[in-house]
Amino acid sequence: MSPRQRRCLHIAIIAAGLAPLFALVLSAWRGSLGANPIETITHETGAWALRLLTLTLAVTPLRRLFRLGWMAPLRRTLGLLAFLYASLHAVTFIALEHFFDWALIAEDVLEHRYVTAGVAAYLLLIPLALTSTRAAMRRLGAHWTRLHRLVYASALLGALHFIWLVKADLLEPLVYTAVIVSLLAYRVRHSAHRRAGASPDPASTQNQRAASQPRA
Repeated sequence: MSPRQRRCLHIAIIAAGLAPLFALVLSAWRGSLGANPIETITHETGAWALRLLTLTLAVTPLRRLFRLGWMAPLRRTLGLLAFLYASLHAVTFIALEHFFDWALIAEDVLEHRYVTAGVAAYLLLIPLALTSTRAAMRRLGAHWTRLHRLVYASALLGALHFIWLVKADLLEPLVYTAVIVSLLAYRVRHSAHRRAGASPDPASTQNQRAASQPRA
């Protein structure tokens, strides 16, 4: 894939990732968010955060299985979009549901396990977003890879947050959980094969070399 095609693909993915947010803003402007607008905003931002986080985790397995080295940068793009929706989800919780009442927020976090799981999932995403640049990859070296494995813990906590939140009609959150667990199992298996002496992933090596080169 040529550099121009990669840029176009990135633009298309960013546009597609932002489309639900634009639709939500348009619905708010039209006053068509339903009887409980805050609940609608909370649900939509949370759902898209989990969807994009799951897609982020799927990039590396797809890249390795089909030898699609050009997919590597998509992980960061999708991850940052997931963080954007997770941040909007957190802001909705803090500002619109609790009106910055920190005592009430702390009580909610401690008393409701689904809130505890959601907060933990978001807190784990913050250092990943802050270290998503190539400069951070070069600075942290091997520590960067270990740090970014926290994305699996964040995704699992996000799925758990969803399960505990809905209580009934568990099909959708269980589907997310099954996909995330499958992707985690793939990563564990791949790591085990590499430790056993399997050849390194060519696409991963190519991506690490590109990240280590200074940007023009």
